[in-house]
Amino acid sequence: MLVRQTKLIRCWMPFLDGEKKVIRNILKQLLSATLSFLLVINAVPFAVEGQQPAQVPPPPPADNGYSGQGAPLSAGDLQKLVAPIALYPDALVAQILGAATFPDQVAAAVGWLQQNKSLTGTALNQAVDKQEWDPSVKALTQFPSVLDNLAENLSWTSALGEAYHTQAADVMTAIQTLRAQAKAAGNLKSGSQITVVQQAPQTIVIQPTNPQVVYVPQYNPTVVYGTPYVTPGYSTAAVVTTAVLAFGIGIAVGAAINNSCCGWGYSYWNCNWHGGAVVYRSNVYYGNNAWHGGAYGSSVTAYGPNGVARAGNAYNPNTGTYARGASTTTAYGTQKVGQAYNPNTGAYAATHQASNAYGNYGSSVVSKNGNTAYTQHQTTAQGSVGTVQTSNGGRGAAATGAYGNSGAVGQTANGNKYAAANGNVYKNTGSGWNQTQGTPRPTPNSAAARGYGSQERPSGSAFGGGGSGWQSREASARGSASRGGGGGWGGRR
Repeated sequence: MLVRQTKLIRCWMPFLDGEKKVIRNILKQLLSATLSFLLVINAVPFAVEGQQPAQVPPPPPADNGYSGQGAPLSAGDLQKLVAPIALYPDALVAQILGAATFPDQVAAAVGWLQQNKSLTGTALNQAVDKQEWDPSVKALTQFPSVLDNLAENLSWTSALGEAYHTQAADVMTAIQTLRAQAKAAGNLKSGSQITVVQQAPQTIVIQPTNPQVVYVPQYNPTVVYGTPYVTPGYSTAAVVTTAVLAFGIGIAVGAAINNSCCGWGYSYWNCNWHGGAVVYRSNVYYGNNAWHGGAYGSSVTAYGPNGVARAGNAYNPNTGTYARGASTTTAYGTQKVGQAYNPNTGAYAATHQASNAYGNYGSSVVSKNGNTAYTQHQTTAQGSVGTVQTSNGGRGAAATGAYGNSGAVGQTANGNKYAAANGNVYKNTGSGWNQTQGTPRPTPNSAAARGYGSQERPSGSAFGGGGSGWQSREASARGSASRGGGGGWGGRR
């Protein structure tokens, strides 16, 4: 459909003789109307086929201790969220929950470590101590694999930090629930790496068997608990395929930390399971008090002899929006693509833009609640052309020629039609074409006489000879205006 629209406009371009500003305004109005329509319908609940429309949850009670935005997460949602770390030693869990409220610092710390790979032991800790990071983030530099995992799954990290900030006691309960499930399934046992102690009916403590060496558990959260858990925004390592715990290389802690440096080490952290919070230096620790989620992501850039390529992704936990994009630049031109999607509302958008020595072109689509709008554009030395089409029946096309000539056609969802050429604007709402803007001509040279016609032909739309209504049949503005007669938009040569 859009290809046909583009062909239609191309055939006008050598014959257009209006003002460029007029056509730009027409196209801008068409696009603005389409986007405004989609913004208006955003207020309608989105429903996937076969599902009920989303229900707005009631506000939480004022005295439940919840300080977040929107409704608090359910016990089940919290269990999914903490599943990847629930079986870590207590002090490491405490560090992770604190650091998750500083996801921007987590990303910065990972980048800093990559740039300072030569630092080890005391030299590393002293260099880390000089950074302006939270103690929890500094502490995790002793566990680079854990820090990398937080950075690689920033959308999950952000959500985990928000949950701990607003529902600390509920998060701690969720961790204990999962530990009990893993223990009951036979997948959480004491060994040479960890010691598991049932401290109370509702409390399971996990500590390193050797207090000076910490082993980070590796496991698949979807199977180790006996009940599958899929964590949103989190990718489990592909090598972890069994339902039992595995362990990497032990990390020596304490030896490189002394009283003269680094009071953020492993031994300074713990979990107060009865109080429902993390403990740092014998005090309750809630992390970033100002944390309320945010947009975070990652990007990568690659350079080669033929050009450069970039890719990135982002997530906003406040809105639930995911986005990703990529671009390439070579001697032949550029290509850029992007997508954004919100599973909570069903809103979706995508774009593809490109340029080369001959010009630039692109297309975009935006969709919400089953309503979709498509746009295309192309600019070359011959001029510019753009089209827009909505799923409810609205459509339009516009073009400018190399010498400032312009023209446009449009049709609303209810069938009203509009056209513009040479600075003159016409409309047809079912009773014939009437000029609404521009310089009127004498009656013998009326709009109908100049080739715009008065009514649609029975065989099809006023924009074409039949079928879909956008075929040019070589008879649009060129066939009518240039030869001064014929059947208007639906005529044939």
